Amino acid sequence: MEWRAGGVPAVRQRLGSALFERVAGPERAANRARIHGTPGPRWFREDSPVRTVHGDASMFVGGLSALLLQSLHPLAMAAVAAHSGYQGDPWGRLQRTSTFLAMTTYGAAHDAQQAVDHVKDVHRKVRGRTREGTEYHAADPHLLTWVHVAEVDSFWRAHRRYGARPLTLREYDAYVAETARVATALGAFEPPRDRRELAERIDGYRHELRATPEAREASRFLLLRPPLPWAARAPYAVLAANAVALLPPWARAPLGLPHLPVVERTGVRWAGHGLTRAIRWAMHP
Repeated sequence: MEWRAGGVPAVRQRLGSALFERVAGPERAANRARIHGTPGPRWFREDSPVRTVHGDASMFVGGLSALLLQSLHPLAMAAVAAHSGYQGDPWGRLQRTSTFLAMTTYGAAHDAQQAVDHVKDVHRKVRGRTREGTEYHAADPHLLTWVHVAEVDSFWRAHRRYGARPLTLREYDAYVAETARVATALGAFEPPRDRRELAERIDGYRHELRATPEAREASRFLLLRPPLPWAARAPYAVLAANAVALLPPWARAPLGLPHLPVVERTGVRWAGHGLTRAIRWAMHP
């Protein structure tokens, strides 16, 4: 009946509202008004690459891929497993992360700094030991840098593959440089300024990376047991397959994830383009 009453626009509005509610949370309207309506200077200009990348539906793929890649650092994963409550409140964690990204990317400069200061306060309190007894601290610049480079690498690669208007390679270098501003404010150590430095920094971490039991459990939860209604499982399976396909081969084996190049270049990628177009259609009428 609702389809007949409102037609395609009504369906589009319902899908877009449902997605926005999941990603932005109960304070979505107030946060959106503050982010986009507060006057004053911003950290990034309106035509900046970071705004283009972070505003695209490809972030759904890039974000999930980034979580899988980040989980390979034992200390970072131990902190997430012990303190984030991602299994008990996965949507809350997603909503806090998306709000932080939106505030620092689009918000007024003083609100962006306030968001950074809040995250730094949280990080200072997150410390502990792994099951092997190694100490970790979420405010450690080395760990902050790993989380940053894994995230930025996943975001730009997802945008290049699935973005509505992919950027030039020089613009993706500018994107890496722009994200360094936020990473530096959070306490990361000399974050990379272009794609070459980004690749070198990731390579420098590889000897530290491995799949702990916590990382394998996180990947199973993210890929196989997401807290979703049955109607959303099929689209999410497409999202998950494309997030895995975005990972470098060396990152998949430790997590027990397949590498099927032919299938990924054809069916998986085709479905990924369809899904991101559908998300873009629903969320940007």
